[in-house]
Amino acid sequence: MVEQPVVDVLHDATQRLVRAVDGLVPEAWRGPSLLPGWTRAHVVAHLVLNAEGLAGALAGVVANRPTPMYASQEARDADIEELAGHAPGDLRDRLLASTTLFADALAAVPHDRWATTIERTAGSDRTFTAGGSVGMRWREVEIHHVDLASDYTRADWPRDFGVHLVEAMTTRPGGPRGLVALATDVDRSWTLGDGGPVVSGSAADLGWWLTGRGNGEGLTTSDGIELPRMGAL
Repeated sequence: MVEQPVVDVLHDATQRLVRAVDGLVPEAWRGPSLLPGWTRAHVVAHLVLNAEGLAGALAGVVANRPTPMYASQEARDADIEELAGHAPGDLRDRLLASTTLFADALAAVPHDRWATTIERTAGSDRTFTAGGSVGMRWREVEIHHVDLASDYTRADWPRDFGVHLVEAMTTRPGGPRGLVALATDVDRSWTLGDGGPVVSGSAADLGWWLTGRGNGEGLTTSDGIELPRMGAL
């Protein structure tokens, strides 16, 4: 089941992202993003293909025809590279169309299909549910909005998103273990595995670090150790 408030905050986040993309001057599209090796055009291309992939998978749920989000990791990477080379106006238009495509596909899923499992790529053990696609897309929109390296930073994230992100990152398979994440701005903590050193900071700073971005700027540890860099999301 997808709660309407989550759909609403995704809509708001998407509108902020679209406005940011609209504000990019032509030469900015080929400039570097915060992701190594990716320009801003690559980030937008990824966001387009992510929405289209989710929409296709959700359409498969409605039709009772299992459809992975991407045909393969290699196809996904190649498609991003190809689309990133398109003209900025074309990329912007396709981003806008893809957000509508995803919203329409989500609205078409019957309530009794929310628990249907979707594969990220064909035959992959990385799966999610149809209902989980909303939170997944919310994370993509907010995180990659920051990755655009425009005027939007993690400090601009709604507080609810910071909490949502930490929750998602601390419960994902293969995520970090052996620590306690303490979000000081919301007075909430998450114990990972058997616990261990307490890593403290705002939910946004914790979430940013847990997605593999930065070296833990804004965070402190109870034992004073240097924080490891997480695998990038």
